[in-house]
Amino acid sequence: MLLRERLAEAMREGIVTATGLIAHGRGEAYDYMMGERTTPSADEAERVAACHLLEAERPVLCVNGNAAVVAGKEIIELAKALPAKVEVNLFHRSAERMEKVISYMESLGDVEILGRKADAFIEGIASERAKCSSEGIGSADVILVPIEDGDRAQALVAMGKVVIAIDLNPLSRTSRTASVPIVDEASRAVRNITHYVNEFRQADRHVIIENFDKERALRSAVEEIKDFLTTAFDER
Repeated sequence: MLLRERLAEAMREGIVTATGLIAHGRGEAYDYMMGERTTPSADEAERVAACHLLEAERPVLCVNGNAAVVAGKEIIELAKALPAKVEVNLFHRSAERMEKVISYMESLGDVEILGRKADAFIEGIASERAKCSSEGIGSADVILVPIEDGDRAQALVAMGKVVIAIDLNPLSRTSRTASVPIVDEASRAVRNITHYVNEFRQADRHVIIENFDKERALRSAVEEIKDFLTTAFDER
């Protein structure tokens, strides 16, 4: 309830859009169906995500309005732990809204937030989300995109980037397109990734990455939802 109120207030302030509230509600429904917890398949994907980010030469954490409000503090902490660059990228983009989201992220911690200067483009995107920073998304080799749309996830993969997506819907195009799909709530997922970043600094990360099968992970996520719903029904 507190998060809903934060999102509603953020919409009134122009940080989140009305369509962003709809997207959040859809995600909440999936979270209920998995018991509002990090499932085993999500935990595995979060471990793999941490390894990719540690192996990256130019890791970037991407933020939209929803991600800023839902997991902004966690994203700042992850950026500091790696370290990584943070860039704001918006579908409903205007100079005014970009400034509001960037300023909001800057208020959460001492990390540079990119996005004010759009001097590069994501190939294959027709919307305003094609605009990006050459210092951030444009030159990233590994990019974390919480609460992403399928078109941009697909375009980033096509550009040769390792795309780590956080999406509560295991059937979405974002989840199916991403290099590492994480089916978990954004703030939980980013906290877990930060934990594994600190744990795996000396680990054999290549083995963890190579053993990951995203199709198996997505199938497991669907089975975990089915199992939780069956158990919840049986307990009534």
